[in-house]
Amino acid sequence: MIKEIIVVEGKDDTVAIKRAVEAETIETGGSAIGEAVLKRVELAQARRGVIIFTDPDHAGERIRKIVAARVPGCKHAFLPQEDALYKGDIGVENAKPEAIRRALSQVRTETAEGEPEIEWEDLIHAGLIVHPEAASRRLIMGNLLGIGYANGKQFYKRCTMFRISRAEFAEALSQLERMQPEGE
Repeated sequence: MIKEIIVVEGKDDTVAIKRAVEAETIETGGSAIGEAVLKRVELAQARRGVIIFTDPDHAGERIRKIVAARVPGCKHAFLPQEDALYKGDIGVENAKPEAIRRALSQVRTETAEGEPEIEWEDLIHAGLIVHPEAASRRLIMGNLLGIGYANGKQFYKRCTMFRISRAEFAEALSQLERMQPEGE
Protein backbone atom coordinates (compact mmCIF):
# COMPACT_ATOMS: atom_id res chain seq x y z
CA MET A 1 0.00 0.00 0.00
CA ILE A 2 1.19 3.49 -0.83
CA LYS A 3 1.48 5.51 2.38
CA GLU A 4 0.72 8.90 0.83
CA ILE A 5 -2.70 9.93 -0.40
CA ILE A 6 -2.81 10.49 -4.17
CA VAL A 7 -4.52 13.62 -5.46
CA VAL A 8 -6.29 12.95 -8.77
CA GLU A 9 -8.80 14.84 -10.87
CA GLY A 10 -11.82 12.55 -10.85
CA LYS A 11 -13.50 9.22 -10.13
CA ASP A 12 -12.19 7.53 -13.27
CA ASP A 13 -8.64 8.42 -12.20
CA THR A 14 -9.29 6.84 -8.79
CA VAL A 15 -10.48 3.65 -10.51
CA ALA A 16 -7.33 3.55 -12.67
CA ILE A 17 -5.06 4.13 -9.66
CA LYS A 18 -6.77 1.38 -7.66
CA ARG A 19 -6.38 -1.03 -10.60
CA ALA A 20 -2.62 -0.40 -10.49
CA VAL A 21 -1.79 -0.03 -6.78
CA GLU A 22 -3.32 -0.16 -3.33
CA ALA A 23 -3.77 3.50 -2.44
CA GLU A 24 -6.25 6.10 -1.27
CA THR A 25 -7.11 9.15 -3.35
CA ILE A 26 -8.58 12.60 -3.04
CA GLU A 27 -10.46 13.75 -6.13
CA THR A 28 -10.31 17.44 -7.00
CA GLY A 29 -13.43 17.29 -9.14
CA GLY A 30 -11.63 18.99 -12.01
CA SER A 31 -9.90 22.34 -12.23
CA ALA A 32 -12.46 24.24 -10.14
CA ILE A 33 -10.94 23.02 -6.88
CA GLY A 34 -13.04 23.99 -3.90
CA GLU A 35 -11.85 25.13 -0.49
CA ALA A 36 -13.11 21.91 1.13
CA VAL A 37 -10.94 19.78 -1.18
CA LEU A 38 -7.88 21.95 -0.51
CA LYS A 39 -8.43 21.60 3.25
CA ARG A 40 -8.60 17.79 2.87
CA VAL A 41 -5.34 17.85 0.89
CA GLU A 42 -3.71 19.98 3.62
CA LEU A 43 -4.82 17.49 6.26
CA ALA A 44 -3.63 14.56 4.17
CA GLN A 45 -0.23 16.22 3.70
CA ALA A 46 0.09 16.81 7.45
CA ARG A 47 -0.92 13.25 8.38
CA ARG A 48 0.38 10.99 5.60
CA GLY A 49 1.87 13.00 2.77
CA VAL A 50 0.44 13.70 -0.66
CA ILE A 51 1.34 12.70 -4.20
CA ILE A 52 -0.14 14.93 -6.90
CA PHE A 53 -0.93 12.77 -9.95
CA THR A 54 -2.91 14.81 -12.48
CA ASP A 55 -3.49 14.44 -16.21
CA PRO A 56 -0.56 15.42 -18.47
CA ASP A 57 -2.48 18.30 -20.06
CA HIS A 58 -3.09 21.99 -19.45
CA ALA A 59 -5.95 21.43 -16.97
CA GLY A 60 -3.89 18.86 -15.05
CA GLU A 61 -0.97 21.27 -14.81
CA ARG A 62 -3.28 24.01 -13.55
CA ILE A 63 -4.60 21.71 -10.81
CA ARG A 64 -1.05 20.62 -9.92
CA LYS A 65 0.02 24.28 -9.53
CA ILE A 66 -3.02 25.21 -7.42
CA VAL A 67 -2.55 22.28 -5.03
CA ALA A 68 1.25 22.67 -4.80
CA ALA A 69 0.97 26.41 -4.12
CA ARG A 70 -1.53 25.82 -1.32
CA VAL A 71 0.10 22.68 0.14
CA PRO A 72 3.92 22.92 0.24
CA GLY A 73 6.14 19.85 0.15
CA CYS A 74 3.91 17.67 -2.02
CA LYS A 75 5.35 14.82 -4.02
CA HIS A 76 4.63 14.70 -7.75
CA ALA A 77 4.06 11.81 -10.15
CA PHE A 78 4.14 12.51 -13.88
CA LEU A 79 2.58 10.34 -16.56
CA PRO A 80 3.94 10.73 -20.10
CA GLN A 81 1.25 11.89 -22.53
CA GLU A 82 1.62 8.81 -24.71
CA ASP A 83 0.81 6.60 -21.69
CA ALA A 84 -2.35 8.61 -20.98
CA LEU A 85 -3.80 8.80 -24.49
CA TYR A 86 -6.85 6.86 -25.67
CA LYS A 87 -8.91 7.83 -28.73
CA GLY A 88 -7.78 11.45 -28.55
CA ASP A 89 -8.47 11.79 -24.82
CA ILE A 90 -5.57 12.43 -22.41
CA GLY A 91 -5.98 11.35 -18.82
CA VAL A 92 -4.70 9.21 -15.97
CA GLU A 93 -7.89 7.15 -16.38
CA ASN A 94 -6.58 5.95 -19.77
CA ALA A 95 -3.23 4.68 -18.47
CA LYS A 96 -2.43 1.01 -18.13
CA PRO A 97 -1.62 -0.21 -14.60
CA GLU A 98 2.07 -0.68 -15.52
CA ALA A 99 2.34 2.96 -16.64
CA ILE A 100 0.75 4.16 -13.39
CA ARG A 101 3.09 2.00 -11.31
CA ARG A 102 6.09 3.30 -13.30
CA ALA A 103 5.02 6.94 -12.75
CA LEU A 104 4.52 6.31 -9.02
CA SER A 105 7.95 4.65 -8.78
CA GLN A 106 9.53 7.88 -10.10
CA VAL A 107 7.83 10.27 -7.67
CA ARG A 108 9.66 13.57 -7.17
CA THR A 109 9.55 15.73 -4.06
CA GLU A 110 9.55 19.53 -4.12
CA THR A 111 12.36 21.21 -2.24
CA ALA A 112 13.59 24.76 -1.95
CA GLU A 113 16.87 24.01 -0.20
CA GLY A 114 20.29 24.80 -1.63
CA GLU A 115 21.42 26.18 -4.94
CA PRO A 116 20.09 24.62 -8.15
CA GLU A 117 22.54 22.40 -9.99
CA ILE A 118 20.96 22.98 -13.41
CA GLU A 119 21.25 26.48 -14.80
CA TRP A 120 19.39 28.24 -17.61
CA GLU A 121 22.50 27.98 -19.81
CA ASP A 122 22.45 24.19 -19.37
CA LEU A 123 19.01 24.12 -21.00
CA ILE A 124 20.27 26.26 -23.88
CA HIS A 125 23.33 24.02 -24.44
CA ALA A 126 21.13 20.91 -24.26
CA GLY A 127 18.79 22.29 -26.96
CA LEU A 128 15.85 22.40 -24.56
CA ILE A 129 15.20 26.09 -25.21
CA VAL A 130 16.07 28.38 -28.15
CA HIS A 131 16.34 25.36 -30.46
CA PRO A 132 14.13 24.34 -33.40
CA GLU A 133 13.35 20.99 -31.72
CA ALA A 134 13.23 22.35 -28.15
CA ALA A 135 9.63 21.30 -27.42
CA SER A 136 10.10 17.70 -28.56
CA ARG A 137 13.46 17.51 -26.75
CA ARG A 138 11.84 18.78 -23.51
CA LEU A 139 9.08 16.21 -23.89
CA ILE A 140 11.63 13.38 -24.04
CA MET A 141 13.87 14.84 -21.31
CA GLY A 142 10.87 15.42 -19.04
CA ASN A 143 9.85 11.79 -19.44
CA LEU A 144 13.42 10.55 -18.88
CA LEU A 145 13.82 12.69 -15.75
CA GLY A 146 10.34 11.82 -14.48
CA ILE A 147 9.25 15.48 -14.31
CA GLY A 148 6.80 15.53 -17.23
CA TYR A 149 6.53 17.90 -20.18
CA ALA A 150 6.71 21.64 -19.62
CA ASN A 151 7.54 24.81 -21.53
CA GLY A 152 11.10 26.12 -21.15
CA LYS A 153 10.54 28.31 -18.11
CA GLN A 154 8.49 25.66 -16.30
CA PHE A 155 11.03 22.94 -17.21
CA TYR A 156 13.79 25.01 -15.61
CA LYS A 157 11.60 25.56 -12.55
CA ARG A 158 10.99 21.81 -12.25
CA CYS A 159 14.71 21.02 -12.56
CA THR A 160 15.26 23.42 -9.66
CA MET A 161 12.23 22.41 -7.61
CA PHE A 162 12.96 18.67 -7.86
CA ARG A 163 16.74 19.14 -7.39
CA ILE A 164 17.70 17.45 -10.64
CA SER A 165 21.42 16.74 -10.31
CA ARG A 166 24.00 17.38 -13.01
CA ALA A 167 24.57 13.61 -13.20
CA GLU A 168 20.84 12.89 -13.72
CA PHE A 169 20.60 15.65 -16.31
CA ALA A 170 23.71 14.43 -18.17
CA GLU A 171 22.46 10.82 -18.21
CA ALA A 172 19.04 11.84 -19.53
CA LEU A 173 20.66 14.11 -22.14
CA SER A 174 22.90 11.24 -23.24
CA GLN A 175 19.82 9.01 -23.66
CA LEU A 176 18.06 11.78 -25.57
CA GLU A 177 21.03 12.17 -27.93
CA ARG A 178 21.05 8.42 -28.59
CA MET A 179 17.33 8.62 -29.43
CA GLN A 180 17.61 11.83 -31.52
CA PRO A 181 21.03 12.01 -33.17
CA GLU A 182 22.12 15.56 -34.05
CA GLY A 183 20.78 16.76 -37.36
CA GLU A 184 17.41 15.00 -37.12
